[in-house]
Amino acid sequence: MNISEAVTKRIIQLLKERKMSQYKLAQKATLSRETIKSIVKGKTKGVALKTLVYIADGFDMSVAEFLNCDLFLFDNLDL
Repeated sequence: MNISEAVTKRIIQLLKERKMSQYKLAQKATLSRETIKSIVKGKTKGVALKTLVYIADGFDMSVAEFLNCDLFLFDNLDL
């Protein structure tokens, strides 16, 4: 899986864990609903670090906490 796919899976995982909607995440992350929707649907080919910072903040976590997941292990990514 590539990094964009890992980010998508991580967002979906956190949304389920926290019983949060994409709309609520967009509000908390101060991003447009379309941005979140595009990332979750896999339409975004790459997520900028700035966007990732906003998304992590929307989940009330740091980027390091967001990335602290097996999805982002080197062996799990196609780089």
